[in-house]
Amino acid sequence: GQVFAGQRIDALNDAWQMPQGGIDKGETPRDAALRELTEETGVTPDLVTIEAETDGWVTYDLPPELLHKLWKGRYRGQKQKWFLMRFHGSDDQVNIALKHPEFSQWTWMAPDELMSRIVPFKQHVYAAVFDQFKGRL
Repeated sequence: GQVFAGQRIDALNDAWQMPQGGIDKGETPRDAALRELTEETGVTPDLVTIEAETDGWVTYDLPPELLHKLWKGRYRGQKQKWFLMRFHGSDDQVNIALKHPEFSQWTWMAPDELMSRIVPFKQHVYAAVFDQFKGRL
């Protein structure tokens, strides 16, 4: 199977990733995932089915050279909850040209190819996510 991969619009290199984002106060991780999906890809919740979620949280720390460059130096890393969603729409229903775009381009990509195109400090996160979702992709 393949996963949605977007090339980060703010990246200085060829950094790709899957949609992700923060959880607002009072929001469940599931609701946040669906909101972020729409905000970053234009894909609405009616076009996906949530099939699985990661057990627990997956964490990463920023490399020292990025600590004061990202997130205004307020955070050292992230803890993340991932959801596997099955897309039931068509490619023309994906829209990354949004008011606050996150991606400059997108494609469907095999997980192993995406692993080679994400920033190194997130590789263990993606490996853990893909391992938990194996057999479902």
